[in-house]
Amino acid sequence: MRVPRKAILFTTALCLSGVLATPANAAAQSPEGICGAGFGRVTGGTKAVTTPSGRRYGTVYLLYNSRTQQNCVVTIKSSFTGTKTPVSAELTVMPKAIKDTKQSPTVRRDSGNFKYYAGPVKYWAKQACVKFWGTIKPLGHDPAVARGGRQSWGNCGG
Repeated sequence: MRVPRKAILFTTALCLSGVLATPANAAAQSPEGICGAGFGRVTGGTKAVTTPSGRRYGTVYLLYNSRTQQNCVVTIKSSFTGTKTPVSAELTVMPKAIKDTKQSPTVRRDSGNFKYYAGPVKYWAKQACVKFWGTIKPLGHDPAVARGGRQSWGNCGG
């Protein structure tokens, strides 16, 4: 049986597009891939983003780059992926020397309707303490907003 040349070319194109697209998508959706070169996860910097009833919609990550002395936060969805839903990633930074005073911390946030993740949210954090937070909300009438992160000061750089 002879297979038409167009069918062979079409099949080859489909196979190649799947092979080439998958690694790029997978790398872009890792916290390190989103934050960029030199960023690594910090101790205690991986938190589930869950609803009050315990449904997990994703994960929020805190990363640090020792070369640039920046923190990075990203919230990655594990539910509703590929569909634009409200997602946020937030980083709050307070210089270590004044964290117990009434000075306002620096807050950086990325929020909107995203298919896969919110962020990266980056800010310089040498000699600073940080908090991080993420939210994911489904579309429709489901009022269950998933939240996660750390609302106490931590990862205080030297």
